Amino acid sequence: MIQVLAALAPVIALIALGHQMRSRRWIDDSFWLPAERATFFLFFPALLVTALARARLDGLPVGGIMAAEAGAVMIMAVGTGLAASGLKRAPWRLDGPAFTSLFQCSMRPNTYVGLAVAAGLWGAQGVALVAICTAAVVPLVNLLGILAHLRWAGRNGAAFRWRDAIVPVVRNPLILSCVAGIALNLAGIGMPPVIGPFLDILAGASLPLGLLAVGAGIRLGDLSRAGASVGLSIATKMAGLPLLVLVLGTLCGLDGATMAASVLYAALPAAPVSYVVARQMGGDAPLVATMLSAQTVAAALIMPVWILALSGR
Repeated sequence: MIQVLAALAPVIALIALGHQMRSRRWIDDSFWLPAERATFFLFFPALLVTALARARLDGLPVGGIMAAEAGAVMIMAVGTGLAASGLKRAPWRLDGPAFTSLFQCSMRPNTYVGLAVAAGLWGAQGVALVAICTAAVVPLVNLLGILAHLRWAGRNGAAFRWRDAIVPVVRNPLILSCVAGIALNLAGIGMPPVIGPFLDILAGASLPLGLLAVGAGIRLGDLSRAGASVGLSIATKMAGLPLLVLVLGTLCGLDGATMAASVLYAALPAAPVSYVVARQMGGDAPLVATMLSAQTVAAALIMPVWILALSGR
């Protein structure tokens, strides 16, 4: 219990600090967008490359982890898609754009939070495990999220093009960094001199800046407008999805820290990039913002429960 609290406390404190920094205008609002972009395109990819390049993948059930994570996401995506028509009725009342908000927020993970917690609980091994989960999930949720918007949000009558769905996934810096890190690892190269220390310095900025940005994105005022759909997003993302990973992970032979990290990754609140995708592709961006804030606040209560429940496995 003490170890769990010790790992979570700094993460929660940084998120709370980020919220205070923005709400009290300690830093000009113009700071946050460039900071988020730098984290997404530079600092966070550097962390993923270094973590995967140095990880001892030969001792980890990489295939089982990726199968459990990707399988759970696919089951959640299919189940949510099949429920789309029913969610138009009360109490949900989700039209097409609003449904895409629920769809995204039921499966997109905030990897910043996951890496910070995993590093506190399991050190370098935890970072490697979360990086493997990222390699399995991020390409898939990006593709599914784009397809969901093309299907339910529409694009002013524009015809569907596979290029619109595939190109953003291929260009995603998180995906490219995972591929680079795994390639360096499998080739036996590891991190080359000069490049390795350079990326280490960049990686050191990723978690604190990423967590501050997560806190800055919280809008507590939005929670007063939260309805049944917001509660459903918390239930699907932070209870349903990790439960699916737990079941599939058991079938794949995962246990110990490997199982705990995999389930924890699935239980993360949704990622802020969901809001960006909603704005660009005709989704309900205000509803996404409310879901993100609600899930991030709920994570402080739900994630410790999952960690404690899995600590004895």
